[in-house]
Amino acid sequence: MKSSSLDVTLTIGETAARFDLAPHVLRHWESMGLVAPRRSGDRRRYDADDLYRIAMVITAKRGGMSLDDIRELYLAPDGGTRKEILRRHQSALRRRIAEMRAALDLIDHGVDCGAEDIVDCPHFRRNVSALVGPDPREPTNSSSVELSCVGHR
Repeated sequence: MKSSSLDVTLTIGETAARFDLAPHVLRHWESMGLVAPRRSGDRRRYDADDLYRIAMVITAKRGGMSLDDIRELYLAPDGGTRKEILRRHQSALRRRIAEMRAALDLIDHGVDCGAEDIVDCPHFRRNVSALVGPDPREPTNSSSVELSCVGHR
């Protein structure tokens, strides 16, 4: 039997509202083995342990983990395996954060840029062009020319 510091259990609707989720989300998570509320007849009853588990799922999802990843984490046979799963996810998350920081830097520049139109800003164009790769129509030039725009810091 589960131990719980919550003397009262919550219904699926109360639990879903507590986390700003739709009840069907909790049913789906249950079908995936991510939560296992007790039953009172045919009604689900969520206790403190269930609420903690739901909070863990939400936290992992906010970190970019898929439900399958979260299930793999829960089903891992030991702490070492769980740490390895987390390390794998940590590496992917660090890459995504770096990409998002670069995107934010570019947007920040666009907001603060002195160019009349951001699409005319050499700094913006250079950074966007980096995603496209070299233009096959232009000769390659190994020299780096620093472009600047009006108001570029």
